[in-house]
Amino acid sequence: MTAGSMGLAALASQAQDVSARARKLHASCFVLDAHVHVVNKQFYKGGSLGDRLPDGQFDLVRAKEGGLKAFFFTMFIPEEYYPARYETKQALRLIDEAYRQLDRNQDKVELALEPRDIDRINAKGKIAAILDLEGGYDLDGDLGVLRMLQRLGLRCLQLPAHNFANRFAESCCAASPFHGLNEHGREFIHECNRLGMMINVAHASPDTTIQAAEASKYPLLATHEGFRKFNDIPRTLTDDAYRALAKKGGVIGFHIGNEFHNRLQYLHRTKAAGKPFYDASAAVRFKDMPIADIDKHLAETFHSVGVPTPDNLLFSLDQWFNVVDYAISIAGEDHVGLGTDFDGGPTLPRGMRDARDYPMFTEAMLRRGWSETRIRKFLGQNVRRVFETVRKG
Repeated sequence: MTAGSMGLAALASQAQDVSARARKLHASCFVLDAHVHVVNKQFYKGGSLGDRLPDGQFDLVRAKEGGLKAFFFTMFIPEEYYPARYETKQALRLIDEAYRQLDRNQDKVELALEPRDIDRINAKGKIAAILDLEGGYDLDGDLGVLRMLQRLGLRCLQLPAHNFANRFAESCCAASPFHGLNEHGREFIHECNRLGMMINVAHASPDTTIQAAEASKYPLLATHEGFRKFNDIPRTLTDDAYRALAKKGGVIGFHIGNEFHNRLQYLHRTKAAGKPFYDASAAVRFKDMPIADIDKHLAETFHSVGVPTPDNLLFSLDQWFNVVDYAISIAGEDHVGLGTDFDGGPTLPRGMRDARDYPMFTEAMLRRGWSETRIRKFLGQNVRRVFETVRKG
């Protein structure tokens, strides 16, 4: 249970504690989640994204109940595939699974290749999916592979190779022979700009984020992040990196997990696991393993939710919004958004269950006295603006 010792009845009661005013406003908002782990579960475990699943944090049924209008359909390439250089093959297999799930659930979800597709899809009562890749699509940054992924419908991808090292952009959490970008990293950014692909700097080092903002013609996204002011770990943003992102018109999507913003819960999780959640050093042991064996290992160890945590170590959603307010104090309300990382392993704030609870964000923002304009920007308009800007070219 993601909220530790809290009973199921109490958890459900808190999750339903959303006022009629908040529900009405939420229903009228364009709600876009910039980071949701999808299809990895189906890739390893089978089943359909369109079924109400008994576990995890996200499926299309619960997302619809939560008022979601669009989401980044994030396909994650784990570090275990990188040492043997299976990363490109895994990217293609995940895209294949994405299209299988989209075909299987045409009554609930539809692919949005352009921003204008979103309204058409929503008008049919469906959720719009924007294909997004997390992790290294190719550690060398092959531009030919990049162009082919764009032709397959990919509209956003990560600049670093998650918490691993690639050969063109320094990640937050792996040794690199260069600081930030090398020349090929800048070529990669220019090609993404030309192709109209959104660039995600989540998991990047501060140098990489700052240099990428300088190199890019268009705004960037950091789709699921926190701030080092609240938890000083390599995986969170420095103030200077965020300022560079915002100066270029970019947006930070706030990670919903306690691990990013709540130092006490982070220390609890680290002690229980024996290592930080972002430590990918063990991946090297998969270097000589066939891909089928890697698949089997990941299927057996697949885990999409947070860790059991005592209630007194969990943030409330109101405490979580202190982090968002901090970002607004630095750069204003045009550069903040939602990037939950549902099903990517976050330990949710006290009282949250899963994707059904998107209205809790609106309730919390109303409690803070936010204007409807600010609420709408945070829930989806800011991220949509980046999508529109990048695709206009």
